[in-house]
Amino acid sequence: MTPHTDGLGLSSTALPLLRDLVHEHAGLFYDNQRLDTLADRLSPLVVGRGFTSFLDYYYLLKYDDARADEWRRVMDALSVPETYFWREIDQVQAIVREVVPGLLTRRGEPVRIWSVPCATGEEPLTIAMALDEAGLFARGAIEIHASDASPAAIEKARTGRFRERSFRSLPLHLRERYFSRDGDGWIVNPALHQRITSWSVVNVLSDPAAALLARASIVFCRNLFIYFSPASIAQVVGQLERTMPTPAYLCVGAAESLMRLRTGFELEEIGGAFVYVKRGGATA
Repeated sequence: MTPHTDGLGLSSTALPLLRDLVHEHAGLFYDNQRLDTLADRLSPLVVGRGFTSFLDYYYLLKYDDARADEWRRVMDALSVPETYFWREIDQVQAIVREVVPGLLTRRGEPVRIWSVPCATGEEPLTIAMALDEAGLFARGAIEIHASDASPAAIEKARTGRFRERSFRSLPLHLRERYFSRDGDGWIVNPALHQRITSWSVVNVLSDPAAALLARASIVFCRNLFIYFSPASIAQVVGQLERTMPTPAYLCVGAAESLMRLRTGFELEEIGGAFVYVKRGGATA
């Protein structure tokens, strides 16, 4: 990449350094063709700090005592909030119809589901709606944990308020049942919102909380790996493999695949959808 200066007058010669630091911390990878995208998203933060170069910002994120708070702002800036209710619903329905009933027959701990990244909450609430429609909450204890690396996304998810764009795939009768109009938006039914056991800010690559949440039998980790490098994907999937119980069910997005990784997860067709399943011991 040829060093250049962006439209705000910031020296960008250190962008590759900053790119590598973001990759190390968050798993997100920006190749040389996407460095301008990284610069565009982080420039307001750099300017807001009064810096004149990305190198100054790199040193802040790498060494400063206040770097933890600044990383939260970085994750907000880099998050991709594209989500909506009933997205890739075939996979959700397959888990609800074919997997959860069997897990509920086991005695002991509740069935745990982890949605990560959950963005502004549409996915975990979709899972809750599907479970409620199937009557499964009445058959046993089910926990739904929702996490995202963006504090702003989690804060919005906690409010339970959504715009029209979030409903473009949700059947009308479900919107009428689980949401009520509130000005120019919609508010989720409190009873459904309370089905989400926890909302948390979690970096799947480096946050110790990720290991605790990964004890879930079912993990929806959809449309995250398309932004990750192969090494980062392997790191996250390895953590899930080591931590998830047996059997375990890992759902990734339709555009994502783990076929190039050597893991203990095997791709299976369940109820007309494809899911990665861990049935045996961990793979070295």
